[in-house]
Amino acid sequence: MKTFVLCKLTPGKEQTAVRTIRAIEGVTEVYMVFGGWDMILAAESDTVDKLSNLIVSRIRAVDGVAATETLVTTSL
Repeated sequence: MKTFVLCKLTPGKEQTAVRTIRAIEGVTEVYMVFGGWDMILAAESDTVDKLSNLIVSRIRAVDGVAATETLVTTSL
């Protein structure tokens, strides 16, 4: 299961947060962006439970991550 996570980062903590997130197992891509969000990342997981743990316990726990929005992909 592939998902995209939009992140708002705390000013002054962006570089540390990005470096930490890039090292998290399951995170496959990280991009800094302009607009309403500061960063978008792609992540993959086998199950919804593992995905939830990845996002809630790992990504949201990173110092400097102020908010997230998760977009789970689907195959139509």
